Amino acid sequence: MTLTIPFDNSYARLPAAFYARQSPEPVRAPRLVAFNDDLAQVLGISPGDAQDMAQVFAGNTVPDGAEPLAQLYSGHQFGTYNPQLGDGRAVLLGEVVGTDWIRRDIQLKGSGRTPFSRQGDGRAWLGPVLREYVVSEAMHALGIPTTRALAAVETGEVVLREGPMPGAVLTRVAQSHLRVGTFQVFAARGQIADLRRLTDYAIARHYPDVTGPMGLLRAVRDAQAALIAQWMAVGFIHGVMNTDNCAISGETIDYGPCAFMDSYHPNTVYSSIDRMGRYAYSNQPEIAVWNLAQLATALIQQIEDRQAAVEEATEIVHAMPDLLQQHWLLRFRAKIGPTTEEYGDLALISDLLTRMAQNQADFTNTFHALGGDAARDQFTDPTAFDSWAEGWRARLTREADPLAVMRAANPAFIPRNHRIEQMIQAAVQGDYAPFHRLNAVLARPYDDQPDAADLRRPPTQDEVVHATFCGT
Repeated sequence: MTLTIPFDNSYARLPAAFYARQSPEPVRAPRLVAFNDDLAQVLGISPGDAQDMAQVFAGNTVPDGAEPLAQLYSGHQFGTYNPQLGDGRAVLLGEVVGTDWIRRDIQLKGSGRTPFSRQGDGRAWLGPVLREYVVSEAMHALGIPTTRALAAVETGEVVLREGPMPGAVLTRVAQSHLRVGTFQVFAARGQIADLRRLTDYAIARHYPDVTGPMGLLRAVRDAQAALIAQWMAVGFIHGVMNTDNCAISGETIDYGPCAFMDSYHPNTVYSSIDRMGRYAYSNQPEIAVWNLAQLATALIQQIEDRQAAVEEATEIVHAMPDLLQQHWLLRFRAKIGPTTEEYGDLALISDLLTRMAQNQADFTNTFHALGGDAARDQFTDPTAFDSWAEGWRARLTREADPLAVMRAANPAFIPRNHRIEQMIQAAVQGDYAPFHRLNAVLARPYDDQPDAADLRRPPTQDEVVHATFCGT
């Protein structure tokens, strides 16, 4: 059976200024590690045999209808503007319109050098490919907007990072790869006609009900505010919230040094390159506002009445913190049970989080245990939970079915960092059983799954992951 992908490309119809035509670079000995059958069905893709798919998803064979290209963008990286970034190790094969009528990109990540590679080799090693596969699919199962993983392929080649590593290619699927940085590059260069065309394209593709640059800005604000609140509610830390990693679609994109918290602390940082804590867990809402302001600055450049545009954009951006707080409170209120609003809810939630931080309580297990009797066991001093729980239980007496609400809001399983690292170490040795097991369990994060209870356990002291790495 031959792999068939029903391409229907639109980005490739944009002017040449938006991208560089670039085919993926072939690899020596591709071998298919994983293929996402469920996602393939949504995309309308007919899978082929394993070797056929390995050739396509490694980049050795360009399938019919593909128009491979590397996208141009710029961006602020840790607050400093880089005037040209672009896909330095990724190639957009093309787009498909799925059985759900949603248009999505199909991109090979780790497929070789492009004109935007700078000093990079354009390749990826197996560890980050498997991490992104597992975490992005777990985020999808948690109900959080995200890019997804269609396939992972070993290349049979060595990639040099800290040392020699096995090479791999990830096939990533996204509603688009348009980023804040895509707008920034044209604004910074004064290419206003291209900026207008990009704005029109983004609106038509993602937000057809809005009008003009400020309509797009509002839509992106709303999508990002909802997204960040969802990250916070599961203890997710992106790690590199640069503007080139902020998707216009409102999807989570670029799983580099990402991680999920174990013990709760608002200042948690895992990324090895975030030495000042810019993208710490608690800073993510503030950074989302900062990124939106950069998008506003870019979009304004195409509007003739600049003063009016600045005033409107300022109003849109300044409304984002309150919007984020509303989404955050909605998510965290559900995590402790209520669906109705009461004045003291914010204080009740904040008090719990403070006590969790003081008592090294596991974020995921504490909230999941609120639906049972074991939440106090997560605290080094259980009486700290007991005194909080008196007011909480009184609050729940005014709710119809708080237990069901909590069960729907609090996953039992997340991709814990130590399990991800153990999975990668096993895969490097040729054992993919932990990888496949993680994917199977994390596909049902809200189910208790007693046979997988070990995957709920926080790390022991010698298993703690203190830093995560980008892998580029």
